[in-house]
Amino acid sequence: MDCRFADKKLERVERDVTATMGHGNDVDTMFRRRMQLIRAAPDERDFRALKSLHFERLKGRRVHQCSMRLNKQWRLIVEFEQSPGGKVIVIISVEDYH
Repeated sequence: MDCRFADKKLERVERDVTATMGHGNDVDTMFRRRMQLIRAAPDERDFRALKSLHFERLKGRRVHQCSMRLNKQWRLIVEFEQSPGGKVIVIISVEDYH
């Protein structure tokens, strides 16, 4: 799946193993794994099929966004956009669930 980053810091964390988000090494590692999964997926149905991701649409004013679990505390927030080549996933942020 094509993706783009709303936060360039997250793009750097994906590409540079020495870069960090400041949430701990395990969160950085899980973020990189999720990015591999996102890039390999043909569309978001693959995310729904993997129950361990806890992929879900957010509510309220964030209904246009979705989240997937990095660990029990941290979530990856994404949005989907239409482009001429199909859907693009936009990586918004990594947020504390609590």
